[in-house]
This record gives sequence, structure tokens and C-alpha cells, in this order.
Amino acid sequence: MSCLILSSIPTAWSTAAEMPATPKRPGVKPRNVIFVLTDDHRYDAMGFMGHPFLETPNLDQLASGGVHLKNAFVTTSLCSPSRASILTGLYTHKHRVIDNNRLVPEGTVFFPQYLQRAGYSTAYIGKWHMGAANDDPRPGFDHWISFRGQGNYLPPGPKYTLNVNGERVKQKGYITDEMTDYAVDWLEQQKDSDKPFFMYLSHKAVHSNFTPAERHKDRYANADLSFLPRGEGIDAENNSPRWVRDQRNSWHGIDFSYHSDNGLDYLYRRYCESLLAVDDSVGRVMEQLKKMGVHDETLVIYMGDNGFMWGEHGLIDKRVSYEESMRVPMMMHCPDLYEGGKVVQQVIGNIDVGPTVLHAAGLETPDYIDGTSFLDLPNQPTMDWRKNFLYVYYWEKNFPQTPTQFALRGDRFKYITYYGLWDTDELYDLTTDPGEKKNLLHDPAYKSVAKEMETELYRMLGDAGGMDIPMNQPKGNSQNKRWSEKGGNESADFPAAMVVEEPANQEAK
Repeated sequence: MSCLILSSIPTAWSTAAEMPATPKRPGVKPRNVIFVLTDDHRYDAMGFMGHPFLETPNLDQLASGGVHLKNAFVTTSLCSPSRASILTGLYTHKHRVIDNNRLVPEGTVFFPQYLQRAGYSTAYIGKWHMGAANDDPRPGFDHWISFRGQGNYLPPGPKYTLNVNGERVKQKGYITDEMTDYAVDWLEQQKDSDKPFFMYLSHKAVHSNFTPAERHKDRYANADLSFLPRGEGIDAENNSPRWVRDQRNSWHGIDFSYHSDNGLDYLYRRYCESLLAVDDSVGRVMEQLKKMGVHDETLVIYMGDNGFMWGEHGLIDKRVSYEESMRVPMMMHCPDLYEGGKVVQQVIGNIDVGPTVLHAAGLETPDYIDGTSFLDLPNQPTMDWRKNFLYVYYWEKNFPQTPTQFALRGDRFKYITYYGLWDTDELYDLTTDPGEKKNLLHDPAYKSVAKEMETELYRMLGDAGGMDIPMNQPKGNSQNKRWSEKGGNESADFPAAMVVEEPANQEAK
């Protein structure tokens, strides 16, 4: 076995024949699986989550007719690292796709390769986004439809193309609908096959630049957005980090969002309208399963690749360790397995997707994978499960306002620490402060909690081989501008706990 990533961690093999064995699980019949991934869809942007106006009947049906995994998180809230963790079952520092510019290291194994070896028909349809200029077919998939980088909601020109099984084919129309067309067509081809199938449908939506389908444009033009937060309560007195308050006037802040003056409300309306085509897509896929007569036996998993901030902490977008950034929507549906309306409380990670799909295929998970199958969790809610979840993000020069950070998310508390930054770390009680506004790190009553979580965080990082910080040479431009009209020449105050009235060292000589 020759490892091509880290000498101590067996995550890549020179040939498929060297891939670890995946013994069959006794008594588990391989079933069809569909995994639907969306981009930047935050955990609560769905009708059944109590959204004030969003209409998502098909996503709602996945939850009411199946299972809502309400505490689903990603190991890194950024497109490429999260997608790599889904496909490999590994933490970011292991698969090494630490930003949106880096290709997956040669020889990395994706879990669909194990499905292929077990006799599955496999398809990848949609956004890949690991290596911006490359949309070539990847290992693990018999059928391949993709596009370079972020792709485009609408063709930018008459010669713009998709990669369809290695051939250049023109994009015809709105990308969410077109990827769904390809998905439904491929499913139709499976109806007379003796093989089980796995389809990975990966949407560009709802990534910026938010562009709704024509039929959904201006649907929410007059919607009341008074419920959106505007960074209230994020201040030095509550020991909010200085970098967070400075970031408010930045590419990822509500005062200078994407270096534009369109403002939070305009962007949010477009975001919501862009999501509607995703809901339509889910409905079309589920209807196709009914036409094929495999609706009840097929496992459908829906997930977002990362969360999204919409005014919380004065921020937009992702990357940070706060709940709205790292928490994602996740539902699964399979009437043969689950009664409708089940809710899973345990913390699920994107590293758990591969093991769960392998489980549904009747296969054991290779030992090197970090994730765990949650297939049985809805029906066995007391089964042993993780107590804490590890989150990492590595600084990008492209977006220099967000520092390297590590977080430990437990059932009650979250601990966040930063690397190479003169500022405060953070501790929050999620039960009493779900908005993460009151930093308890400097409260003597929580000193032992902070120390315990810090120790556990570094233990988990050490066990997972993550004590060395990976680096990439920067690519692209640095979005480092501030807007003078919004106080761009001023910096935020230091957290109150870091400011002293008298010299702390009385013994200096």
C-alpha cells in the first residue's frame, strides 16, 4: 500500500486493486441511493423549519415523509473542502483540499469507487468544484455530467460547454433545471437494469451570484425581511472577537457585502428565489422514482455543502465557526426504512455520508475513514454516537478577513480557538445563547468548561493527524477592501476582557 498524501494516514492508493476490502454486511440488501447536494443552503431556509415565506413543499415532504437530521454539520464550511469530506469521509487536513483552488491529490479514493466494485451503476451530475479549471470525469462514476469551477446559472455565451462523459456539450438553459433533466434521464435508463444505482446530484444553487429561474424572479420582491439579524449584540462588552466586528465592513460583512452597495435585503431575496428551482428539482426526482416503481425502496439523502450567514454577527457567507455557517440542512427519505416525521437529534457530519451510503449498499466502512454510518440512527436513537464534533477552517489570502480557526461543537457548549491572531477565543452555551452573542470564555464560572473543551479539541486534532497546518500558495485576487462610507478607516475595539486599567505586571525591572 503506497500512500500519496500523508505517510501515516492511508487515504490514497496507487491502483484501485489496492483499495481496502469492504466486506458485506450480513442481512443488508443493497438498495438504490440518491444523494442531492446543494451549495450554500443554510439549515433553516425551508418552509418546514418555520421560515416566514419560503415555499419548499418538496423539501418539506422529505422531512415529513422521512427523517430530519436537525443537527447536521460540516467539517469545514467551504465548498471544496466540504465536498472532498463528503466524497472521502475524511477530515479536511487528511484529504488536503483546504481551499477552493486545490485539486484532490492524485490517488484519493472516493466512496462511490467501492460501490462500483460492488456492482452498482453510478452517476455524478452537477458541480464538482475541486480544481477550478478541471471538470474531467473522476473515479467512481460510470456516468459524468459537470462543469468547470462554480459554473453559471445561465450560459455566459453561445460556446459555453458542460462536460458530458468527456465530451464538450453546450449548456442550453438554467443550470438547476438542466442538471435535473440529466438526472431524470439517467434514472429513466436504470429502470430495466438489474444493477442497483447510486446518483450524486450536485447543484450549483444557491451559490452567488444568486440568480433565480425566470419563473421565480421577483417572487419575494415585497417580502418583509425585518426578521433578518443585523449583527445586534455583537460588541466588545460581550467579548465578541475584534476580527468579527472588523469583518462587518468587508466582502463577507453586511456593510460591504461582496464589495457591493446592493445590501443584505437585495441579496437575501435573490437567494430565496434561487432556492425555489432546487425544490422543484427534488420534486421531479421523487416523481421519477414513483414512475419507476422504486420510490419506497430508494434511499434519498439531501444535504447542503455548508451553511450561510445572513446578518448573524454582522456577517454574510460562511467559513466561520458559528452555527449558521457550519450547520446544514439534511433530510433522508426511504419509506421502506423509516416512518415519516422522524427527527434525529444527534450531531451528524458530512464525513458520515459515505459510510451511510456504503451501509445502505450492504458494505462495511473501511477503517481509515473518519465518518460513521447514521443509517440506523433514526430507528435506534439510543445507539452510541459522537459527543463532540470537530470543525476546522484554514486562512485564505483570497479572503484574508477570516482567520484560521478550530472549533469543538458539543450538545451544549461550543469552544472556538484561533491560530496566529491577537484576539479572544470563544465559548458559548448553545442552550441559553443559541445566537452565540455572549462569550463565556472570560467568565470564571466557565473556566473549567473552556479548559476541558480546549483539551478535547486538541486531543481530537492530534488523534486525527491534524496538528500540522496545511498550506497552499495563494491563487486569485485578495478581497481585502473596506468601504470608507461605513467607517472603513476605523477598527473595532478590543474585547472588554482584554483591556486593563492598570499594568498587570508590577514586577518588571
